[in-house]
Amino acid sequence: MPSTPTADISLSPGLKQRHLSMIALGGVIGAGLFVGSGAGIAAAGPSIVIAYSLSGVLVMLVMRMLGEMSAAYPSSGSFSAHAERAIGPWAGFTAGWSYWILLCTGVGLEGIGAARIVTGWLPGTTEWAWVALFMVVFCATNLVAVKNFGEFEFWFATLKVGAITLFLVLGVLAVAGVLPGTDSPGTSNLTDFLPHGSEGLVVGLLASIFAYGGLETVTIAAAESENPVRGVASAVRTAMWRIALFYIGSMAVIVTLVPWDSKEVVEKGPYVATLDHLGIPGAGQLMNVVVLVALLSAMNANIYGSSRIVYSLVERGQGPRALGRVSSGVPRTAVLVSCVVGFVCVVLSYWRPDDVFAWLLNMIGAAILVVWILIAASQLRLRRELERETPEKLVVRMWAFPALTWVALAGMAAVFVLMAREPGTRVQLYATGAMTLALAGVGYAWQRRRATH
Repeated sequence: MPSTPTADISLSPGLKQRHLSMIALGGVIGAGLFVGSGAGIAAAGPSIVIAYSLSGVLVMLVMRMLGEMSAAYPSSGSFSAHAERAIGPWAGFTAGWSYWILLCTGVGLEGIGAARIVTGWLPGTTEWAWVALFMVVFCATNLVAVKNFGEFEFWFATLKVGAITLFLVLGVLAVAGVLPGTDSPGTSNLTDFLPHGSEGLVVGLLASIFAYGGLETVTIAAAESENPVRGVASAVRTAMWRIALFYIGSMAVIVTLVPWDSKEVVEKGPYVATLDHLGIPGAGQLMNVVVLVALLSAMNANIYGSSRIVYSLVERGQGPRALGRVSSGVPRTAVLVSCVVGFVCVVLSYWRPDDVFAWLLNMIGAAILVVWILIAASQLRLRRELERETPEKLVVRMWAFPALTWVALAGMAAVFVLMAREPGTRVQLYATGAMTLALAGVGYAWQRRRATH
């Protein structure tokens, strides 16, 4: 059996159960849902509901597997630590560093998105200055104590969950024709269900998969909670069906109320476009505030997640020791470096948007799928180890093991095949593949070197 990662003993357990519950619910409700889903709707039309349903099933299986392992072996390294335990140090190295690159790039992207909203309200101000301000605020928040991150995410998530719940209520009333001042469109917007055929559905499916990314943060945060085992078990169990309701329910409401080919769905975002379509005074601008909060929340979560992943890698001897320094229970060097890398991504987006930045975006395009595959492969091995040696640690159990684990792996392989068939996603697949192979090569060389010393 490969080396076993040590438990994290330097981080402070500052997160409470209410923090974990809302991180699980709100962590995945970000720009991918509020903004990015517009492109998916434009490509897939009403069939976007099918796309989100299929990807929702896949992400539920992945999170169930990850919840099983994280409840048994709580670690700030989460899936990276599990991959090292189950497969070998090279797998933990690959999963950890690819996810760190993904999150740091996400910090920059969320900051750019938030800055564009603010400059729309305040013309004449510069985007990079707003990004810098947001970066300083959330970097400082994460440097002080983990409970600050927890409190920010708790209230951010509460607002996001409340906004989506209200949106669903208004949408259902409008669909039923009982919302004052609106007429039900019936099924008139659903008649052209597959406007661009199977190719459009594929684009929508890929967009929905990447929109679900971010839910893994709760298993990283669980290691710094008062009761990691109970925390991650409860968070994973309660979050999955609610998130599916929010995503799939939202898409169903949007494509029923608004024509899928409306330009506003992409330009304004589907939620703002739907509320404007309903003619509710001020609702569209209010939703813009919620979108801003969602972007800032995701930015905050990405800074937190990236710093903890890199801290865990260093603790397991897979990164520069300087990044693992902990002060007052916080890996402050890791927080600072992650923020700096995120801001470098912002600079690249202005300086070299068409080559270097575009290459970076392509490189992380399918990284979340690589992580999910390593999660499934790790769970296949660790489940048998747990059943044989410590069955009492199986607080969360994967459904119908091992059949559904293999189903999930087959689903991920199918997504890769679909990406290879589409010109727009083929480049992402190849770039992510190159990054993964490079990291795996470095990780394997490091593993061999450590084994001989």
